[in-house]
Amino acid sequence: MVKNSVISIISQEENRGSIEFQVFNFTNKIRRLTSHLELHKKDYLSQRGLKKILGKRQRLLAYLAKKNRVRYKELINQLDIRETKTR
Repeated sequence: MVKNSVISIISQEENRGSIEFQVFNFTNKIRRLTSHLELHKKDYLSQRGLKKILGKRQRLLAYLAKKNRVRYKELINQLDIRETKTR
């Protein structure tokens, strides 16, 4: 699922503020909340939290795509997430 280079991002403490690490963290939270919501369909507070995290991740990915397209492509391929829509 997750390739080695993403795991190496986590192991280095100096990269905890990097966009890649933040997107990786948000992706893990999104996957956990999604599996939780499959069991608890009426947990509306968790649905709201999921939407907020999705928005944060989307904004970070849009920023990364604008600043460095190569890093953006590598990250979405490693995390196995879809490319964000452009307006």
